[in-house]
Amino acid sequence: MLASMFRFVRRACVLLALSIFGSLAVQAKGLISLKSEPLSAAQAAAVISAPATVNQPRLEGAAAGSTPLSLISHYDSVWMLARGPGGALAWLEHAKATGWRLRAAPPAGLRSELQPGGQAHLLAIATPETITTPETREAVVYTYSAITDTWATVGRTTLAGRLTALHPAQGGFVLTTISPDGKEQLNHLTVILTKRLLSWIDWAIIVLYLVVTAAIGFYYYARQHKTNNEDFFLGGRAIPWWAAGVSLYATGTSAISYIAIPAKSFATNWLYLAGSFMSMVGTIFVALWVVPLIRRLNLMSVYHYLEMRFHPKLRLVASALAIVMQLGGRMSMVLFLPSLAVSAVTGVNVTHSILIMGAVTILYTVMGGMRAVIWTDFIQVIVMLGGAFVAIGFIIFHVEGGVGEFFRIAVANDKFETFDWSFDLTKATVWGFLLVAILSVLTYPQDQVMMQRVLATKSDKEAGWSIWTLAVIVIPGNLTFFAIGTALYVFYRQHPASLNPMLSVDSTFPQFIAAELPVGLTGLIIAGIFAASMSTLSGTMNSVATLVSVDFYERYSRNFTQAKSVRLAEIMTVVGGVIGIGTALALASINMTSALDTWFELTGLLGGGFAGCYALGMFTRRANWQGAIIGVAASIVLTFAAWSIRLVHPYFYLPVAITICIVFGYAASYCFPAPHQSLRGLTVYTPHQTPLILSTQ
Repeated sequence: MLASMFRFVRRACVLLALSIFGSLAVQAKGLISLKSEPLSAAQAAAVISAPATVNQPRLEGAAAGSTPLSLISHYDSVWMLARGPGGALAWLEHAKATGWRLRAAPPAGLRSELQPGGQAHLLAIATPETITTPETREAVVYTYSAITDTWATVGRTTLAGRLTALHPAQGGFVLTTISPDGKEQLNHLTVILTKRLLSWIDWAIIVLYLVVTAAIGFYYYARQHKTNNEDFFLGGRAIPWWAAGVSLYATGTSAISYIAIPAKSFATNWLYLAGSFMSMVGTIFVALWVVPLIRRLNLMSVYHYLEMRFHPKLRLVASALAIVMQLGGRMSMVLFLPSLAVSAVTGVNVTHSILIMGAVTILYTVMGGMRAVIWTDFIQVIVMLGGAFVAIGFIIFHVEGGVGEFFRIAVANDKFETFDWSFDLTKATVWGFLLVAILSVLTYPQDQVMMQRVLATKSDKEAGWSIWTLAVIVIPGNLTFFAIGTALYVFYRQHPASLNPMLSVDSTFPQFIAAELPVGLTGLIIAGIFAASMSTLSGTMNSVATLVSVDFYERYSRNFTQAKSVRLAEIMTVVGGVIGIGTALALASINMTSALDTWFELTGLLGGGFAGCYALGMFTRRANWQGAIIGVAASIVLTFAAWSIRLVHPYFYLPVAITICIVFGYAASYCFPAPHQSLRGLTVYTPHQTPLILSTQ
């Protein structure tokens, strides 16, 4: 069955590849245009934007001698349209770190009215009164990108008569004109993006991917032993180390990363890539000491370690918190944010995207267990990285001047800057990433979703090899996503009119997919986004089911059997998936402005303390359960206090929480008796050389 399925997939992929590569030289046309809509006086009043008060910084440096025409605050800067000392129009930016800077020269004839566009764009307009050609009756709308520092013409509109008033308004401007017969007319000029419907080839690629993943679930459903919980939760501990390593990468790389990393690189540089390099330092210690130690314990739930080393209650609280955070946060974000970004530019309904990804993932996860999760992860990495490689190749292929010009523009604008050696922890610095890497070593077993793949390997040695496999993939994989963002920067710097000024920065890559890629490639990249989401989603569903069954049912049921435990896990996989779909749909119905940032911060605030317990347990002999509990409590309280005053960069709240737990937990342990139980196999100083055989209880 499996062989015939792969033969079918191989033939289908060949046909699709021929269709795709035949269109590589074809570039889709941009879908941005200008819309003019007549309004009543009441409607105009509702959309006109009230002018915001902007405090003018002192005119010094590049702004010295300038005469301000208008000021606007946007994208963390103050922007000024001014007359320079020579009388020419000038465009300047004032940021706290740099002061005034001259930016790209504005088009001739701009009016003083300015309007914010999307997250990093401003809109401006020129009218017959400001354009030097006296006979023109057109108004021209321009857009300025604060990221690429470029002006572009959005569109032109013919005025119905003499312009008498102009006001910034939602999405553009409201123009008031008087026709030759004396009739007043109000028109709302807005920038619109025509959503591009997917072709049958795009849908064929997406459907093929979904069918293959579902088929893997059916395949392992037929072979699985339903009475063996180890088979369902850990694939019978028979997963090859290389497959587990690829699955680790798939799980850690969600569609949020697929979209957000290119957006971050597009807007800034490669500073966050330094985190991947620093993590390589920690990988050495994780692979040699930490992972083999945990693997030899033969655990199914990583929180079982907290019971063995400290106290049963610590295990239960940590496991319950992990379940709630996975169901209430991680799953919903992984489903919602990519669906929202894709919908914004392709017209694929958000609800449909959420339901498709959620339903297919539930299907193959509940049927095939951990084996299906890992082997679909393997395929998903191929789809995900394959789409990314094709995307970056396509972008650079269409850069005017080719690879040489790509590097020239990127280097000239510091887009490859990777290392910040300052000691300012309010920024993404090398030292901050190094601190995170060190603490990640100390607390590596904290994540059930990741560790479940390690526990599914055949031995402690192969568990270590799976971590080495992850390390080999992480840097080139992340480098690819950062390179996509840089390539997008170069492309949109050369083609500023193609960048929709009304979308957020996070929508940059999805917009390029929809507006620029030819038929076939669009479907491949969207399949890659789906793959990135579903790999994280399936691992989360399986881990939640494992925790409920192992940490609660098997721990406290008096009549538990492995068959009942597996049955409960299957039910919880469906229940967890439905909850994730439900919360994602709820997010789609409300206005979420900073949900992702809030989620990451809460992860550090609430989870950091329990992560610190692993450091106390594995790397100290003196830490006891009383000290661990005090460390967790101190971590939550003090980290919330640090968060309330924005003490550090959001990326660093997790290491702050871990550090507090370690320091307070270890110190508090000396106020209580030393641990009385044997620490054999529980610390790096007292390792077991052979695996333990643990009872469920």
